[in-house]
Amino acid sequence: MKWPFAWLALGVGLLLALVLLQTGAMGPEAERSLPLLTLLIVTEFGFFLTAIGAATAIRRLTTGGFNLTLSIALAGCGLLAAGFLWLGLQLWPVNGA
Repeated sequence: MKWPFAWLALGVGLLLALVLLQTGAMGPEAERSLPLLTLLIVTEFGFFLTAIGAATAIRRLTTGGFNLTLSIALAGCGLLAAGFLWLGLQLWPVNGA
């Protein structure tokens, strides 16, 4: 069985989100177990991966008709892409420190 890319992007995106949560990306700077640049790279990769997954799901839905499972993957990828974007903006140093 061939899985659509949107499902693979959703799975890897959820794994990256779990890694970011476990390393303290949402907490204060003193509690983070990974350097800031690494967290930023992981969030950027997660954003692009899930955004491309959502785009491919939209393209398959427009060409092949409605599919419930692909729509669920589209919603998940869209939410994860928005979450990665928000987290990346929250991590970005404002003062250049």
